[in-house]
Amino acid sequence: MAALSGDGGGPRGSGTRTSQTPTSQTRAAGARTSAALPSGTPVAVLGASGCVGRCVCDALLREGHQVVAVARRGGPATQDRAATPGAPATPVTPATPVTAFAALDVAAVPPAELARLFTRHGVRAVVNATGGWGTTEEEMRYSHITLVDRLLHALTLMDDPARLVHLGSIHEYGPVPEPLSIGEDRVPRPTTMYARTKLAGSQLVLDGARSGRVNGLVLRPVNVCGPRTTRASFLGAVVDRLRRADPTEPVTLRVADARRDFVDVRDLAEAVVLAVASSVTGQVVNIGRGEATAMRELVELLAAAAQRPPGTLRIEDGPVDSKGGGWTQADIRRAGELLGWKPRIPLAEAMRATWAAPAD
Repeated sequence: MAALSGDGGGPRGSGTRTSQTPTSQTRAAGARTSAALPSGTPVAVLGASGCVGRCVCDALLREGHQVVAVARRGGPATQDRAATPGAPATPVTPATPVTAFAALDVAAVPPAELARLFTRHGVRAVVNATGGWGTTEEEMRYSHITLVDRLLHALTLMDDPARLVHLGSIHEYGPVPEPLSIGEDRVPRPTTMYARTKLAGSQLVLDGARSGRVNGLVLRPVNVCGPRTTRASFLGAVVDRLRRADPTEPVTLRVADARRDFVDVRDLAEAVVLAVASSVTGQVVNIGRGEATAMRELVELLAAAAQRPPGTLRIEDGPVDSKGGGWTQADIRRAGELLGWKPRIPLAEAMRATWAAPAD
């Protein structure tokens, strides 16, 4: 019997997206602002082959943007030749081909080479959807700090630096007591190596934006669910376990007695699109549903989506093993005020998508 923790990948009502002008408070807090990016703008998505990156590519394409997908391996189908010689263009979603695909490790490539890639494709905005579930401090520092540092350097080398939307994590705040709703003004006190390195990367972006070296902001999403949720996450592990199990045989899952905020990756992708098009800079913006849900309830929704026969799933309480804490609930009011965003996909629908479209 495996113990499963309750983290999402680093995710309601019927809200609609609206366009809002940044407030004077936004302009005062950020280092600078720029004109909103129009439809058709070339946007580079780093980490484009991951759960979040793929969905961001889809959302940008639907808005009419050109997309330059960047990932270490694999990649979406492209409309034209690969952005780098020999880079594969394997047919992995997004459903609509991206403009170009570059197979490279952003943390390893010289910043000047990355800047040339962005310039060659006329990139006006960069989405950093990279991240890692590494097990060692070295791996996490490489993915969360070294990569961000090199990316920022690359942006400063461009004649006309691209805007940056960086995806951090709700875990950067560290554990909080129930029933606190986590606002962006909370002083981060991360306790895990994952959270500390994620915070360090986000802080590099904020420092660069507030000093005027770059134009960008940090989104801090909660746990992610929905299509292609990574197997390294709690929900992805549950999906993998249930899919491998004989549907007629009983399965026992040990689930953390915790309550956490989850957002569908498609809602997160819509927030990214709005952030790309906005002129908000030097800010942190939480992205979530603004609700804490019991992990047991999430598993039960997944079991319902899997249509397992009654009596074939047993859930037991187990210890919390988390990248953050046992309670997360994001205060998402700033996302509405600055980006005009709010979540739209109900949790039950998100769980159905999590089951129906597992990770590759």
